Amino acid sequence: MKTALKLITLGLLAAAVAAPARAQDYPTKPIRIISDSAPGSAVDVTFRMVMDRVGTVLGQQIVPVDQPGASGAVAAHAASQAVADGYTLFAPALSLFVAVPGKAENLPLILPRDFLPVGSLLDQPMFICASPASGMKTLPDLIARAKANPGQVSFAATGIGRITHLTGLLLEQRAGIKLQVVPYTGGPAAALTDVMGGRVPVIIEGYSGLAGAIQAHKLNVLAIAASKRLPDFPDQPIVSETLPNFVAGGWQGIVAPLGTPAPAIQKFNGALNKVLAQQDLAKQLAERGGYVSPMSPQETNTFVNAQQAQWKPVLDAFAASVKK
Repeated sequence: MKTALKLITLGLLAAAVAAPARAQDYPTKPIRIISDSAPGSAVDVTFRMVMDRVGTVLGQQIVPVDQPGASGAVAAHAASQAVADGYTLFAPALSLFVAVPGKAENLPLILPRDFLPVGSLLDQPMFICASPASGMKTLPDLIARAKANPGQVSFAATGIGRITHLTGLLLEQRAGIKLQVVPYTGGPAAALTDVMGGRVPVIIEGYSGLAGAIQAHKLNVLAIAASKRLPDFPDQPIVSETLPNFVAGGWQGIVAPLGTPAPAIQKFNGALNKVLAQQDLAKQLAERGGYVSPMSPQETNTFVNAQQAQWKPVLDAFAASVKK
């Protein structure tokens, strides 16, 4: 009996010593990161730009796995069922946390109930733009026209319930106006065709989807929903200069299945933040309309909770209007 107890004790001690070693060695094989973005999309391309460098820092390949569908619910389900060993992570967009209740199964996600926070990649402020044919050159122009014509000024948005649409709803609430949403699927290309053709006067979208049209002067930038003027657009006003404290944008972060070891989360977070501090990468991302926002796991959790609180009145009002 004494011999058996001694063996058990030695086994437990060995396991206790080995556990930190395994955590220190992480990762020892490629890491899969599930995403709900479509292959080749602007979000997918940006994500791969970052993850290629994270893989270099960690010394292991990062394998993005695109699983779009059901407003992100497909990817979220797959990630939640993964083995919680640090080798399968999930890269959800803000729209999976700020989602209309009931729109898709198990959405919106809640941290840390559904996943453990790992870190943040970047945010993408929304651009409010108008067709030159509309004659609108500033955000006050849009607000004045909408007040004079309630419900008759339309704006293009890439999907109902997504951040482009929600930004329009927030604009309605804060400016005291009523707009008409025109939803598009498959990205901003079709929406841009209608806006530049003068059929829809306004579009709300991230810069990556509008860059070509803006650079060709085929769109008037009315305002950017960033927290401060962007260094790449110093002459473009932000929405809060007209409507105080108005900030709206997309966001992408990294989370892990429940039960993932804390050392693995911390090590991945450290590698991610080291990459986001690289100035050449930050410049490349900014050129695509994405601005790095490195955070610790706890900061990520706090940020997501704050975003959910900010958007709740907009989501509640939209859900109520749908039920009517």
